[in-house]
Amino acid sequence: MPANLPAEAKKKWSEAAIARNPKVKLERLQEFMSLVPKHKGTEKLRAQVKTKMALIRRELVLAKRKKVGARGLKFFIEKEGAAQIAVLGLTNVGRSSLLASITNAKVAVSSYPFTTREPIPGMFSFEDLQFQIVEAPALIKGAADGKGWGQQILALARNADGLILMVDLAADSQEQLSILLNELEKVRIFFKKPKARVEIERKHMGLGLRILIIGQLIDCTLKDVEKLLKSYKISNAIVKIFGNATLDDVEDSIFEGAVFRPTFVIANKFDASGAEERFERLGAFIKEQLRVIPISCKTGFGLDKLGSTLFDALEIMRVYTKEPGNKDPSPTPFILKKDSTVAELAKLIHSDFYKRFSFAKIWAERLSFSPQKVGLTFELFDKDIVEMHVQ
Repeated sequence: MPANLPAEAKKKWSEAAIARNPKVKLERLQEFMSLVPKHKGTEKLRAQVKTKMALIRRELVLAKRKKVGARGLKFFIEKEGAAQIAVLGLTNVGRSSLLASITNAKVAVSSYPFTTREPIPGMFSFEDLQFQIVEAPALIKGAADGKGWGQQILALARNADGLILMVDLAADSQEQLSILLNELEKVRIFFKKPKARVEIERKHMGLGLRILIIGQLIDCTLKDVEKLLKSYKISNAIVKIFGNATLDDVEDSIFEGAVFRPTFVIANKFDASGAEERFERLGAFIKEQLRVIPISCKTGFGLDKLGSTLFDALEIMRVYTKEPGNKDPSPTPFILKKDSTVAELAKLIHSDFYKRFSFAKIWAERLSFSPQKVGLTFELFDKDIVEMHVQ
């Protein structure tokens, strides 16, 4: 990622980041690009900003069409359920058939290419959870460079909580998967967990910089991080640093850089002639880097494995709460990331529960006895029952 950008370039990026008017934001980004030196160290940044500018231009075009009464395509889908999962694939791999098979969404299933023109959501039930499955329009080679509606589709993928990459075993599934992974990589969406993650939450004036290091800094100090952030006019923000982070990782986060999305592959049309052999070749191509499951939307084969695969890939857990004095817990669980503690649950319920926390009681099969009295640092597991006590 970029290093030693001119002060004027950093200033223009800061102005672009806080701009609310799309035209103003686009102008500031254009000015920023003119000030970024062209060399190998800035290639990814320049490509990323070009994508951002292309999205803004398309938004402006759509806004202009709406003013004259033309209907624009809707690509943003409000999240519902435990998680939002985007289904990506080339045309005619069976995305619509999958959505029709596992959700109650009204989908047009057709053999014609590019039938789906805008994202279609549906709710998928797994045990006591509901996942929102969003069928994205077909991706094409060159999507990240602006072909078709590729940039909008990839923006949908970036916003989702997880991804399903769908390929067709009746054709060259390796080539299909390569195209999908290449387009995602171009916009810096990865399926492998990064060594470090940096979250920057800008705040109103007066807060100052609050930097929380949940891990450690590599090749830099806290003062170096503060200096870097202030050089981009970020002086009021909460910054959380996870894992082993370098100064480049911090700078990368300023530009909304690389993101990790839990991902697995669905290989459809397992009922097709020669599908088993193609599936074996696909597995050898992936080399266990990604989990892949064979299915057939036509026969229903493999669809029963989707729920557990999705749950495992997201690395989430269900925690049920119980009010003191009540016999039974709430039937609706809170959804937390694996390795979360009582503290994360308390914050999720309400900030007062965390501030006024006294102790919690835990019911769980893994414990030698239940309930067990615990504190904020106690690690939770899937299906734990928690009773909060506050002062």
